[in-house]
Amino acid sequence: MKNTVIFDMDGVIVDTEPLHKKAYYQHFGELNIDVDAELFSKFTGKSTRNVYQMIKDIFGIDTNAEELIQRKRTVFYELFDTDPDLKLLDGVGSLINQLYAHDFQLILASSAAKSTIDRVFRRFDLFPFFSYLVSGEDFPESKPHPAIFIEAQRLSGNDRSKCIVIEDSTNGILAANAADIFCVGYKSANSKNQNYETADLVIHHFDELDVEKLKIF
Repeated sequence: MKNTVIFDMDGVIVDTEPLHKKAYYQHFGELNIDVDAELFSKFTGKSTRNVYQMIKDIFGIDTNAEELIQRKRTVFYELFDTDPDLKLLDGVGSLINQLYAHDFQLILASSAAKSTIDRVFRRFDLFPFFSYLVSGEDFPESKPHPAIFIEAQRLSGNDRSKCIVIEDSTNGILAANAADIFCVGYKSANSKNQNYETADLVIHHFDELDVEKLKIF
């Protein structure tokens, strides 16, 4: 019986992707580089560090990666603090409350930086619900490498057969597959150019999930 749900954050709990995209493109403009939609789609699910390593390799940028990362984060935080439309995705707050009330263990496993995770969790008061917050910045490789989910499962203290991952990106789903953890693919209206074929279950809204259904997967 399942008793642990491992959530991705961006695109699953809160839709910060539009803010990240705005921040990236503002910074790309400052760097005078042209990142097309096809290339940008390959960044989904990757850590900021790995995105900028790709940018450095592709465009031959000599600027230190840490400097690039910090500038992008500064732009993102400015947007985060001023955008009135940033909110939890429809239905996820109710699901989190329901799972917590029924003694499910909740763990976050996000490619986002710890500072971004902290900012989101403080804004939406999510800290009480989650046992562990795992950030992609602690791992040398991003999703689709399974390290972040393997660590989340280890922290849970449960066998992977008792865990479920909820993901919205191709890279995240592939990471869950590689970790051999049941994966729910969340295909929202905001999902673009992502492949859900290897997800064990695909949903379009969180009201498609409930405690009893998650227990028996």
